[in-house]
Amino acid sequence: MSDYSDLDKKADMQVLHSMGYAQELERRLSSFSNFAVSFSIICILSGGINSLAQATSGAGGASIGIGWPLGCFVSFVFAVAMAQISSAYPTAGGLYHWGSILGNRFTGWLTAWFNLLGLVTVLGAINVGTYYFFMGSFGAPYFGLEDTTTTRIIFLAIITGLQALVNHMGIGLTAKLTDFSGYLIFATSIALALVCLVAADSYDIGRLFTFANYSGEAGGNVWPATSGTWVFLLGLLLPIYTITGYDASAHTSEETVKAATSVPKGMISSVLWSALFGYIMLCSFVLMLPNMDEAAKQGWNVFFWAMDAQVHPIIKDILYLAILVSQWLCGLATVTSVSRMIFAFSRDGGLPASKALAKVSPTYRTPVAAIWTGSILSVLFVWGSSLVTIGETPVYTIVVSCTVIFLFFSFAIPITLGLFAWGTSKWDKMGPWNLGEAVFKLFAVLTILAMILIFVLGIQPPNDAALYVTVGFLVLTGIVWFGFEQRRFRGPPIGEEVARRQAEIAAAEKAVGER
Repeated sequence: MSDYSDLDKKADMQVLHSMGYAQELERRLSSFSNFAVSFSIICILSGGINSLAQATSGAGGASIGIGWPLGCFVSFVFAVAMAQISSAYPTAGGLYHWGSILGNRFTGWLTAWFNLLGLVTVLGAINVGTYYFFMGSFGAPYFGLEDTTTTRIIFLAIITGLQALVNHMGIGLTAKLTDFSGYLIFATSIALALVCLVAADSYDIGRLFTFANYSGEAGGNVWPATSGTWVFLLGLLLPIYTITGYDASAHTSEETVKAATSVPKGMISSVLWSALFGYIMLCSFVLMLPNMDEAAKQGWNVFFWAMDAQVHPIIKDILYLAILVSQWLCGLATVTSVSRMIFAFSRDGGLPASKALAKVSPTYRTPVAAIWTGSILSVLFVWGSSLVTIGETPVYTIVVSCTVIFLFFSFAIPITLGLFAWGTSKWDKMGPWNLGEAVFKLFAVLTILAMILIFVLGIQPPNDAALYVTVGFLVLTGIVWFGFEQRRFRGPPIGEEVARRQAEIAAAEKAVGER
């Protein structure tokens, strides 16, 4: 990159060395590429479409017109606070390091486990969403495929394997595809919005600000029958669940040029652009709906129902193909994120087989074992959890409802620690991207309030089993920590340990040709 000088490279490496790590991964991500990784994972064409019924079968148009901006602000609060910390500590697997440095070994380990569990399960959920979109758009209509567990797992194994293979072959190829993904999402969301507006019978703008209550049978039983206030609040889960994954900017810090400024910018801009383009796209879709009551009755099938009713078949299929590619690229970027988290946690001995998982390929400069491990675990999670049910509900459905709770917990832990660590010996030096103490602490407090809101909404029926899964995971985590990890796990290098690693750093960088 022409604007990345040797001086810039040296500065990035010095920051990494100061935290006790070698430059093993290759810095090939520009500032835009760092943004594109997070923007691709957020992917309004994935979560925004696949989870659309949470709004249309909830409070109706107001869930988009009013609820989308409110939910996006919740995610924005987390992103701003995380951006401040990421500028000071730009490392792969960022959240794990933040939790350790701003707190202690246990808080770092807890952050890592919440984030890893969330990332592995969300990778599975993203690719399952891609599968169901494929089935609704091409699989059933054109190929006559039936939704079976075998079909689903074969599809997942193929697309996840391809995502892992691309990541295996180097960050350069991954960056090119995620850069393309960024442009594709922009173009497709605008194209979809224009098609919806052209196909609309009329423009009832008031529909976007009209509250309804489609809970129960009126909304295809997407939500159990409840009050109008609650169904609107539950609809906030659409933007909150969609606008997540921006931690990928932090996870790819060690592969990003000028990371201390590029990472926070990538994190915040990915949220803002996703919020804006998602709002335009979804508002246009709501305006296209021929009848709001009929749309609500369609439940989870509302997108395909509306497109079939209003859009020309050829144009519809072109849009479907672009959306499908975007969703696959969303999974590709998620593999990048989860693998960097596994790599970072493993190089400090945080996982079983850590030595193998922390190895970087000298040829491709990627954590190959971490890439394939995260990908395989996501497929195994979907397969195993789809075969087991509690009552009539598959375990997969229960765990996925917890996924975003786990992710946001992993965001909230280091932010909360930062609220109390600011100005102390644990955090006495800020990065170049600095909000100032008052603004950061304001957003940190808002983060805590937002986390409470997300948790309360996330455990409401029909996702009430999420409470028991979350509590169970916390209990299991406590048993593992106090029974095993408290004595074994050392955490990231701090103080004298950083100095001791200098010789190891030189050897690691020489092994991958960095020196």
